[in-house]
Formats: sequence, C-alpha cells, structure tokens
Amino acid sequence: MAAAEPSPRRVGFVGAGRMAGAIAQGLIRAGKVEAQHILASAPTDRNLCHFQALGCRTTHSNQEVLQSCLLVIFATKPHVLPAVLAEVAPVVTTEHILVSVAAGVSLSTLEEHLLEACGRCEEVPEAYVDIHTGLSGSGVAFVCAFSEALAEGAVKMGMPSSLAHRIAAQTLLGTAKMLLHEGQHPAQLRSDVCTPGGTTIYGLHALEQGGLRAATMSAVEAATCRAKELSRK
Repeated sequence: MAAAEPSPRRVGFVGAGRMAGAIAQGLIRAGKVEAQHILASAPTDRNLCHFQALGCRTTHSNQEVLQSCLLVIFATKPHVLPAVLAEVAPVVTTEHILVSVAAGVSLSTLEEHLLEACGRCEEVPEAYVDIHTGLSGSGVAFVCAFSEALAEGAVKMGMPSSLAHRIAAQTLLGTAKMLLHEGQHPAQLRSDVCTPGGTTIYGLHALEQGGLRAATMSAVEAATCRAKELSRK
C-alpha cells in the first residue's frame, strides 16, 4: 500500500505529553498551522485528550503520523526514538525536540514558516540523538540546578529568594541571547566580563575549586550513556 501524500500544512506529533502539547499550542497561537492540520499519536487516550481539546486530530498509530505529515515532531521517551527514527530521515533538532522532515522538503522553508515557533534549528545525523538527549534534553535540568544555585548564593548573602531567582533566570536568558545572536564562543564572553582583580575572576576561581566544569561534563556524559542504554532496551 502506497504511503499517503504528505499535506503541505500538516504537522505530526509522535508522543502527546506536556512538551508536545506546549509546542502544538505555540504553533497554533503563532498562526503557523491550523489545529485541524495537527495530528498526534500516543499509545493511549490519556494525553491525546489534550490535543483533542485544542481541535487537533489524534491517532494511536505512529506510522499514520509518519506517512501523512510534512513535519513530524518527536516528543517521546528517548528509548522509544530509535525504533521510530529507523523509518525516517533526515532528523533535525530544535533546542529541546527532534523533528523529521518529509523527503524533498526544504529545511530553510520549514524553519522560516514553522520551526521558528519552536526554537533554534540544527540539522544533525541520527547518530547524535543520544548525545542530544544528554546535552539538551537532560541539560534543562542541569541548567535549572545551576540557576537555583546562583539564586541560593544570593539568598545566602541576604537577597530575598523570589528576587534572586528572577535575577538568576534573567542572567541565564541574557547570556544565552548573547551567545546565540552574536555567535560568541563562551570562553570569549567569559573573558570579556573578567576584569583584573575584579569580582568575576574571584567567583570563577571558586567555581574551578568546586569542579564545576568537570562535574558538568560528567553529567552530560552520564545522561548520554543512560540514553544509549535505554535505546538498547
């Protein structure tokens, strides 16, 4: 049986959890795609009901999504992905999701019209899926832990907790924007804000003494290795 022709306006979701729902809402609110042109799949109706409430179509078949959608967004457990990805190519990553693009579709066109509502896009080989999980998927928790630690340091020094957490989050946001928009290497930006004998270099020395870099690299390595273990199950 021949595969159905992908609709030029149809977006599919393999997995219907919170992340998938948030992305679907973002696409609809941004006017990138109409709700009736979104198709989501999941093993049960537990999460699909949220898509149905948005006016989206749902199915229990991943294959139906893969065959009928121009863009497929994977928002499922890491150990489920390899079995699904074996049937599709190429794979594209945004900041926290994986997507598949139908054959012959221009990635630049999709990025301009759809993916920009989801985040920054990078095309990567399937071999990087587990590393992506360790870096970006699990990295959300690592960054949150660092943000929490930043804020608690300020609380220790006498700042109110709510204010400290807002400033810490804004600091991370501003730093990320500079790294992305200006294309700077993190080492360059770090160097730019370090004045001789100033506050920042003293703080960085304390971080080095605590092994921040080694601990962070080990965290990404551990998460990647675990993703590979789950992929084999």
